[in-house]
Amino acid sequence: MYQVLSFIILLMCRILKIDIIIGIYYFFQMSIGAIFITSFFVALSGALMPGPLLTVTIAYSLKKGFWAGPLVILGHMVLEIVLLLGIIFGMGQFLQNDLLIRIIFLAGGMILITMGYHFIKTFKKTNLKKDGSSRVKIAGHPVIGGILVSLSNPYWTIWWVTIGLAYVMKSIPYKFWGVSAFFSGHILADLLWYSLVSFFFGKGKQFVSEKIYHMILLGCGIFLALFGIYFFISGIRH
Repeated sequence: MYQVLSFIILLMCRILKIDIIIGIYYFFQMSIGAIFITSFFVALSGALMPGPLLTVTIAYSLKKGFWAGPLVILGHMVLEIVLLLGIIFGMGQFLQNDLLIRIIFLAGGMILITMGYHFIKTFKKTNLKKDGSSRVKIAGHPVIGGILVSLSNPYWTIWWVTIGLAYVMKSIPYKFWGVSAFFSGHILADLLWYSLVSFFFGKGKQFVSEKIYHMILLGCGIFLALFGIYFFISGIRH
């Protein structure tokens, strides 16, 4: 069906003499191009789903502005590069161990519960207008926060040892360029979405009152704690 549809689209483009679209068609017919674009949209669909990474990005953005989002993703990316290299060098099968997955769920749940508790406990002690006075801290710096919140999310690990592993296996035959196409498409989706989030929340803090800011922080804390409880219970039941 895919081949028939592709042939019809290409035929229409030739009839209409749309050379640019023909060029794009041939680009996506190349496996590396296909790896990049599909990796981008798969990652984007995951990034659009609410989760702990979105929560900490919002919290950091309200306090530190636009650059919080890219910095959180920088931390997220560092951890993903380490995991990607581990998968390439044969760690993928080890990460699929049931006991390890259970440990990741339990440990990740505890980390998120602790982070959420700290938000809930200190949300009233922060001052939106005085950047240096915040006592609400996830890890001190957005890069570290991005690493910790990614590491504490068991579904992030599960994604990498299932969908991510499949993509890596597809990319490896094309060596460096194939793996680079996969990872650059993946991380670009995260960077674009979370930069957009941090832009709106970073700029929006100029119009947010102290009370609303405190309520957002409280909501972030509750959200992280609930995620942590869910992960911890999932680990027990796994």
